[in-house]
Amino acid sequence: MTERRETGRPRRKPSGPRKQAPAQKSHRPAEEKDWSEGERIAKYLARAGVASRREVERMIEDGKITVDGVKLTSPAFKVTGREEIRVGRKTIQAPDATRVWRYHKPAGLITTTVDPEGRRTVFEELPKSLPRVVTVGRLDLNTEGLLLLTNDGALARALELPKNELERTYRVRAKGTVTDYKIAELAEGITVDGVDYKPITAVFDRETGANSWLTVTLSEGKKREVRRALEAVNLMAVSYTHLTLPTICSV
Repeated sequence: MTERRETGRPRRKPSGPRKQAPAQKSHRPAEEKDWSEGERIAKYLARAGVASRREVERMIEDGKITVDGVKLTSPAFKVTGREEIRVGRKTIQAPDATRVWRYHKPAGLITTTVDPEGRRTVFEELPKSLPRVVTVGRLDLNTEGLLLLTNDGALARALELPKNELERTYRVRAKGTVTDYKIAELAEGITVDGVDYKPITAVFDRETGANSWLTVTLSEGKKREVRRALEAVNLMAVSYTHLTLPTICSV
């Protein structure tokens, strides 16, 4: 029997470097973005007047926002303003510079975007020429006075924070007798229902019949601070007029 020998097939010389398949366009641009610059897309679009941050986040979930032609999937994605951003078919322009407006709120208006009870809001009274704005804090239905409006939500938040201790002053009409002891009690700081309030400066102006008029200055602006602090010293606030900017709290 003749021995049978098999040899391997000759190897072909490589004809050149292997071509790689073109990379597919990522649908998660946030993973490739340099997060060290820019601001989050939700904040950016809110400043551009598209919608609130939460509404923008819902738009991203619904796949309605693209950046440079790529559908966005993360609300944490950052933009610099150099990108082409589209909401649906609309290209979004860069936000305007931060602006602040002063508005004298009359009594009888609600400081909210939409009121479930159908009461008229401050936004329904604003000129149509204004861009999308937010209020800095709130004033109650029966409170009148100066109110700040801005197109920058981050600025509004910074002005609202009690820790920043921005002073604001109210003219208050109250029922009850004002005494030096009550004014001193407010000046020392007061605790109401477990909430601590920093010193409040109250100046007795005059008394007309059953009404006492005071000028009240506070530096925290916690929710309904004026009303609650006065009630703690047996003074019932009837009406308020906000005198100085910025307005921070709902009195």
